[in-house]
Amino acid sequence: MAPQHSMTGYARSKFDIWAKHGHCTTRQAVLARDGKGVVDKPGSCQPAKGSWYSPYDGTTITTVSQATIDHLVPLAAAWRAGADKCTADQRRDFGNDLKDPQLIIASEPSNSAKGDSGPDRWKPQNKAFWCTYAEDYTHVKAKWKLTTTTAEKKALGNMLDTCS
Repeated sequence: MAPQHSMTGYARSKFDIWAKHGHCTTRQAVLARDGKGVVDKPGSCQPAKGSWYSPYDGTTITTVSQATIDHLVPLAAAWRAGADKCTADQRRDFGNDLKDPQLIIASEPSNSAKGDSGPDRWKPQNKAFWCTYAEDYTHVKAKWKLTTTTAEKKALGNMLDTCS
């Protein structure tokens, strides 16, 4: 457990989100990876159609523009947990992490409700996802060596208690 760092100097742009992966952006890569029946616009990585499941609220999204990509550990929360001390390259890698469960499809309402909140201030509406959310949140924090507050630990523990 550790106290949170200051938000001094924080900006989403310091994470260089939606960086290029080949000729596609991270956002486009997540939409392709996590979608079903995804069809790109001709000559583009941008999906024209498909469907995406938002585990936060258990809804399926069929309009591309409504399929938002959420950072499971919010960028502001990561900043307060130690990303403020990371290099620009490390922050870019965190903001565009396609290997770990950091980037997730979310419906616009659930993504807006979550904002930059951690599990101590927000929990997925879909309680069946609590176990996975807590496991993934813990994994991302550990992988990136980010600190956890006492309140986060308690909230994560309560959600982990739902695992069978």
